[in-house]
Amino acid sequence: MADQLETQWAPRVLSITRIIAALIFMEHGTSKLLGFPAGPFTPEAMTLPWIAGILEIVGGALLLVGLFTRPVAFVLSGLMAFAYWLAHAPKSVFPLLNGGDAAILFCFLFLYIACAGGGPWSVDAIWRRKK
Repeated sequence: MADQLETQWAPRVLSITRIIAALIFMEHGTSKLLGFPAGPFTPEAMTLPWIAGILEIVGGALLLVGLFTRPVAFVLSGLMAFAYWLAHAPKSVFPLLNGGDAAILFCFLFLYIACAGGGPWSVDAIWRRKK
């Protein structure tokens, strides 16, 4: 019973996790660049926060549909590691106090997705089935 549950649902939950993470991640980019939902600031073009916003929107959209999932998730994992060490870690050693807990979680979630793939409900999986 447990093996059947794992075999049937683990790949589906991977896809659901990827989709939800992408939606939440995209919200960070739309907040920065589009002001929705209202964010604390709008970064100037070509600054690091602006580039991060572009990656959050474009990378999040690619993850949402599961297109180029592994390389995109790997890049976004690196983005979140970079964001943590550049913006959060200097404020405090403790992620709860420095506001970096989401960056850490996204970093490792995207690293997992880079290794596991997008799951069965992804454009990547559809392309593999057609070949």
